[in-house]
Amino acid sequence: MSANKLELQDITRSYDGVNVVDGLSLTLAAGEVTCLLGPSGCGKSTTLRIAAGVDWQTTGSVLIDGRVASDDAGHMPPEERNIGLMFQDFALFPHLNVEGNVGFGLKGSRTDKKARVADLLHKVDLDGYGHKYPHQLSGGEQQRVALARALAPKPQVMLMDEPFSGLDDRLRDDVRDATMEILKAENTAVLMVTHEPEEAMRMADRIALMRNGKIVQAGAPYNMYNAPVDKQAAGFFSDINVIEGAVTNALTETPFGQFLTPGMVDGTQVEIIIRPQHLKLDFDRNGQGPSPTVADGVPACGKVKRARYLGHQSLVEFVMDYDGSILKVLVTGVFLPKIETTMWLSMRRDRCFWFVK
Repeated sequence: MSANKLELQDITRSYDGVNVVDGLSLTLAAGEVTCLLGPSGCGKSTTLRIAAGVDWQTTGSVLIDGRVASDDAGHMPPEERNIGLMFQDFALFPHLNVEGNVGFGLKGSRTDKKARVADLLHKVDLDGYGHKYPHQLSGGEQQRVALARALAPKPQVMLMDEPFSGLDDRLRDDVRDATMEILKAENTAVLMVTHEPEEAMRMADRIALMRNGKIVQAGAPYNMYNAPVDKQAAGFFSDINVIEGAVTNALTETPFGQFLTPGMVDGTQVEIIIRPQHLKLDFDRNGQGPSPTVADGVPACGKVKRARYLGHQSLVEFVMDYDGSILKVLVTGVFLPKIETTMWLSMRRDRCFWFVK
C-alpha cells in the first residue's frame, strides 16, 4: 500500500486555451493536513475539484492510495475514489435529520451503520442531536454534522473547500481546532483550500502557496513565514515594509544605514522587506528604555503620520526623514503618539529579507 494517500502529478487544467492550473504537483500522506493557500482565482478550488473527480485535468495524473484515479487513459468517478468532501455551505439534506445525514450512503448492516453514526456524533460532540433537523442547528453544529457525514465512510482523503468561512470569528477557531483533532485521530489525509493565511498557519502541517495556477512555494508554516521565496509571498502572510535601494560594493543604503546584499552587481535595484513587528521604536533616543543592540543597526528618524489601536497592539505609521518613505511599526499595547511627533526607529536586521526588484 502506498504511504501517499493523494498524489497530483503535473496537473494542468485549461479553459479556452488559458491554464487555470499550470503544471501543479502535490503529495499528501496519511494524517497530514495540507492547505492550498492563495488569492481568489489562483486555481485552488479547480485543483480541489480535479482531486475530487468532479473536474478533469487537461494533462497530468491523479493517484489515490497509490492507484491511478485519473490520467490520459481514464477517469474514476468521484463515488469510487474513497474521498470525503466538505464545503463552506455544508450541503446538508434538509429533509433528513442529523442521523440520516451522517448515515447517508453508508454501507453495511443497520447495526453497524447505527454504531458508526453514534461514534461520529460523539466525536463531534453532538450526542443527543440525532433526531434534530439542519434548520434546528446553529452554523457550528451544522458544520460538525457535515464533518461527521464526510468521515462516515472512512475516506482515505478529505477535501475541504473554505469549510469554515461561513462561521463567525469567535466560533471559527473552536470549530477548526475540533475538526483538525478529529481528522488527525482518523489518520485522514487532508487537502484544504483557503485564502486566509492565519487559517493556513493555524491548521496546516504544510502550506502550498499558489499564484497564477502554480505552487510558488511549499513547506511548513514556520518556513513559509520566515523564509518567503519572494516579496509577494512575504506580503501574503502579513503587512510588510519595503525599503528600496541600489547596490554599491555589495551594500545597499537604507534609512538605517548600509545593508549587506552580497553577490549583486553594482547598480542592481533591490527591495529589503521587514514586517512591522520587527521595526522597533528606539525609546532610548526618545527618552525611555534601553538603547538598541548592534543587530538593530543605525537608528533612523521619522515623524508620526497615523496611529491606530488594534486591540492588543497599536499600528503607527512614520514618514521617514531619510527619503520620505512610509514605514509601519507594530507596538504592543496602547501607543498613540500625536501626529508629527518625531521619533527614532531601529530595524531588526536578522528578520529582514531582500530580493532583486
